This record gives sequence, C-alpha cells and structure tokens, in this order.
Amino acid sequence: MATSSSLLAPPVVMSFAAADPTCGAGLQADLLTIAALGCQPATVVTALTVQDTVGVEAVLPIEGGWVADQARAVLEDMPVAAFKLGLLGSVEAVLAIAEVLADYPDVPVVCDPVLASGRGDSLADEELVAALIELILPHTDLLTPNSLEARRLAQELAAPHEELSLPDCARRLIAAGCAHVLITGTHEASARVVNTLYGSHGPLARDEWERLPGSYHGSGCTLAAAIAAELALGRPLLDAVRAAERYTWMSLAAGFRPGMGQFLPNRLWRAAPRSEGAIGASDARYA
Repeated sequence: MATSSSLLAPPVVMSFAAADPTCGAGLQADLLTIAALGCQPATVVTALTVQDTVGVEAVLPIEGGWVADQARAVLEDMPVAAFKLGLLGSVEAVLAIAEVLADYPDVPVVCDPVLASGRGDSLADEELVAALIELILPHTDLLTPNSLEARRLAQELAAPHEELSLPDCARRLIAAGCAHVLITGTHEASARVVNTLYGSHGPLARDEWERLPGSYHGSGCTLAAAIAAELALGRPLLDAVRAAERYTWMSLAAGFRPGMGQFLPNRLWRAAPRSEGAIGASDARYA
C-alpha cells in the first residue's frame, strides 16, 4: 500500500546531459530548472566538460555502458514521469539512451539537440548528428531546436544545397520520427523572439516574446527542462510549452553575469529577494 509520503512525492524528471562546471547549462541547469518547477530531478551524466561562461574547451564523453547503467539504476528504483535529453556526447551514448527510451515508450521525451556552444564550439560531429536523427527522433515527443540546430538537422535529411525554410525543417524532422518540433527564434534577426510549435499537420502555436539584451548561457537547456517538468506535472503539451516559455523568459529577465562571458539565467527567480524595480510575475512583459 502506498504511504502518505509517496502519494505526495513530486514527479521525477530524468535528464541525460553533460556536466557544466558553471551550472549555467547542461545537467546542472536541468537540475535547477526541474527542482524550481516542483519536480524531482534524476541526472544521468553523458559527458564531462571543461568550460566557463565564454565557451567550451574540452568534452570527455562517458562510456555508453555507464550512461545506460546510471539510467537503469534509477528507473528500476523509482517511476520517471518525463525524460529530457541534452548533449549526448557520443554515438555510443546515443545507442545506449535509445535502448533505454525504447523500454519506456509511455514516458514523454523532450530532446534539446545541443550541437554547439553559445560561442559556436562544435559539440556534435556528422556521425553523432546522424545517430541522433536515426535513433533518438523516433522516441521524441518534442524536439526543441533553435533555428540554427533545426536547419543543421533538417539538412541531413535534404538534398545537397537544398534551401529549407523553418517550416520545411519542421516537416522534415517530424517525418524523421519526432511527434512535435518547437523551433525557437533566439538566433533569428527579428525584433521579437518568435517560437513556433509544429505538429504533423503544421503549426500548432506561435508565441512571441520580448527580445532581451545580452547573450545567455543555457537558455535552451532551461526551456527543454521546463517543458519536461511541466509534462511530468500533467500539463497537456501546448500548455506545458507556454508555461515553460514563460518560466524561461522570467529566468532570462532575472539573469546575471558572474564571469567574463554570457549571462546565466536565474532559474530560482521566484525565490530571489525582491528589490525596487525587480522583474516579477506581476510586471513581466510577455505576449
């Protein structure tokens, strides 16, 4: 019989991602986001990184067997309500993760296809991109690429030199197996950030957000982890996406620059001390 404590336990969200010593992106960013939204994080390390807020200097992938063992130890011990995938590190890790996901087909999967750092350091070669498309997309309920990632992934599915619009990219990625694609517009030259959610029959939602000044480390990780947490809490997909977008925008608006590089989102903005003029939920400007 379930105890009262188990009935009150928060849903578990499992993140597969690389460790970031700054805690601005990657596994630690996921942990902060998932916890801030009222879920219990479970973390699977796919790679170790040497990085700061400026860029990534080195990546050490974790052996695929270790990745699978980390995940299965948790999955055999507690129920997981959602998976979130970030930087996967190696083809071997992709193979291991795909096997884990195949054993839990009813658990929603949110995949943030991390292909480069904010500075532009490449974090995925062509072999890894191909494995991601072939092995991970068929298990993915929601893919959350920025526009650069969407174009790179879709180009793998297109004829050489074929020009693809962002709706074309979404169609190609859905045809490759994922159920939905949310393409974010932070890298586009638009006055406002436009995020578009696509399903098998085309666009489902288009949300606009005020473009904040500065460059942020881990914004994509935050959004994907927040969506996974909202799904774990039982929200329908469209509601989960919009709630996660709002949380992410507020985290960026409350962001800070602790080093010499990018700003870090403040995922704990709800708990931050209020000061005069501070941005809060009542005065945030989102569409």
